[in-house]
Amino acid sequence: MNYDLVINSTPNEVVIALLNDKRLVELHREKNNSKFSVGDIYFGKVKKVMTGLNAAFVDVGYEKDAFLHYLDLGPQATSLYKYVEQTRSGKQNVSNLMYFKNEPDIKKDGKINEIVKSGQQILVQVAKEPISAKGPRITSEISLAGRYIVLIPFADKISVSSKIKNSDEKHRLKDLMQSIKPKNFGVIVRTVAEGKSVTELENDLNDLVARWDECYKTLKTAEPPHRVLGEVDRTNAILRDFLNASFNNIHVNDKKLFEDLKVYIRNIAPEKESIAKLYDGKVPIFDQFGIEKQIKSLFGKTVHMKSGAYLVIEHTEALHVFDVNSGNRAKSDNTQEQNALEVNLEAAVEVARQLKLRDMGGIIVVDFIDMHNQENRKLLYDKLKEEMKTDRAKHNILPPSKFGLIQITRQRLRPEVNVEVLETCPSCGGTGKIQPSLLFVDQIENTLRFISKEQNEKVLTLNVHPYIEAYITKGSWFKKSLYRKWKSEYNVKLEIQPMASYGFMEFKFLNKDNDEIVI
Repeated sequence: MNYDLVINSTPNEVVIALLNDKRLVELHREKNNSKFSVGDIYFGKVKKVMTGLNAAFVDVGYEKDAFLHYLDLGPQATSLYKYVEQTRSGKQNVSNLMYFKNEPDIKKDGKINEIVKSGQQILVQVAKEPISAKGPRITSEISLAGRYIVLIPFADKISVSSKIKNSDEKHRLKDLMQSIKPKNFGVIVRTVAEGKSVTELENDLNDLVARWDECYKTLKTAEPPHRVLGEVDRTNAILRDFLNASFNNIHVNDKKLFEDLKVYIRNIAPEKESIAKLYDGKVPIFDQFGIEKQIKSLFGKTVHMKSGAYLVIEHTEALHVFDVNSGNRAKSDNTQEQNALEVNLEAAVEVARQLKLRDMGGIIVVDFIDMHNQENRKLLYDKLKEEMKTDRAKHNILPPSKFGLIQITRQRLRPEVNVEVLETCPSCGGTGKIQPSLLFVDQIENTLRFISKEQNEKVLTLNVHPYIEAYITKGSWFKKSLYRKWKSEYNVKLEIQPMASYGFMEFKFLNKDNDEIVI
């Protein structure tokens, strides 16, 4: 699989599109100067301790106080709070933990008021961004993520990713980390560290230790609420998590961001520096790479699939619902069960893609088309699990219920990506909304394909608005028109009829008897 990253930088935000074989699979929007991102470390002040919830509310500067549950304190919470207190008082005069004496781990089933007091100043990390009316969710288990490893202060354990299957490699990485890691720091070795040299791993470790030193220096003089260390921005975070041999190109339209990216890539993977490319074309970068059109077709309430089947996506406060519809997909030579299986398997691929693309979290319910064969249900379940394997968010998928519903829970760390795809109707002057005009000609072609292939109609008249007629029929000396392309591709006798009385987005197909073809 080939991955391309396309970055559209504007004065207000940076939009990052991840393409897998030119198909849009992830979309991230990062507001300039955004705060309260996952991974940001804050020096906050405890406002309330709620013993009934076994949690505390902490002021980190957001309009709503952040939520800290006892289970999010982490085993070394008392060691962290002691470190903060000694740093503030001047007793801890270096950032490293060589001579720092850890406190005993807290009890797994303890009470929040035994550890945290109202008015206490504490160091916390954003675990979940503010969503809807809720403030950030935070943790006291601080971790610093790098390219190859994750550094955890006040722990002393070394863990290696379970995705590394080679036992010799696991032992090599564990022994290596044991020999180079600083005292009182724990390490998680990430999957991408497999096969990496001592120098690469040590450089990554040194970068993380330097970030902890930066955190320490800011903490000495900061007054709560204050962000003491910002997580790397989303562009660099995606590079950190995804950059591998299959990453082909990174296209960016901003010169400063381009230079920053080159520096970042040079530090983590010097051999890949040439994949960063500055885009300076006149056409907007998302239009140039076909991303804008994909966004229009993939966001919104209805998502169409190649076969003619489609998904209807609804959102509530409690959950997200996918409804699978066969549309005009059914093939006459297949049984109902076979048609249902084919549509459901295609829908499983699109559902997995939509969850990552929109970054949907919480409870998701998918209403697939009913199937009576137990083997077909298992095929569908296995297909969905296979497609979700590439999803980095933690998730759990339950087998189909007796009603044909599949329930999914997916980790929600930041607000869902929402793109408004409906456009103001050019015919009604803004009093209603229609499907995106960008997809209108595709809709006509899909209908033509269905009529010619499935209904075997070979003599057709297409009635459209004069502007659309001109767009379809007018070619150029180097590119043939859509009209000629359609006639050749679908082997039909086709006439395009301009209709001044039609709305801009209106069309009808007529058969050889001049009767409207209703689908």
